[in-house]
Amino acid sequence: MPPNDSSAGSALSSFTMVRVVRFVVVVVLAFGAMYYVWLQPPTVNPIVDSRAAEALALVQNHRAIGYPTILQAMTEHVRSMRERNLAARLGEWRVKQVEGDLYEIRVQLRDQGVTGQWFEREFIWHADLALKKVNAASLPADGFTPKDAEVEH
Repeated sequence: MPPNDSSAGSALSSFTMVRVVRFVVVVVLAFGAMYYVWLQPPTVNPIVDSRAAEALALVQNHRAIGYPTILQAMTEHVRSMRERNLAARLGEWRVKQVEGDLYEIRVQLRDQGVTGQWFEREFIWHADLALKKVNAASLPADGFTPKDAEVEH
């Protein structure tokens, strides 16, 4: 009895189809990764860039209204919300070089109100490393950052 050519042909066809599917999956994943990297905002990793780390430290250690530093004020706000059985979450600090010695530092704070509704605020500061100066660049940040006249007194 001669060998069955149709089963060998279908096995070869099945093997080729598996290879094609694998190739398509790899190509789609590669394009997805490139698209993700392309859409990422141009932020600077403060651990890699010492100037960005300096800008972040300048903002976090800047005096806040009612607290020794901005970082302590933000942390205390989250702690006090939790004491009142309300959820609060402080997001990741992000640093972006604007130009030269000017850096922009952002952090998001999510609070749960008494009614259960969530509020999200973005705090933005500009740190000038040449002048060693911090300016609030958003309304929420302005509520934490004292004015220059208040700092000098």
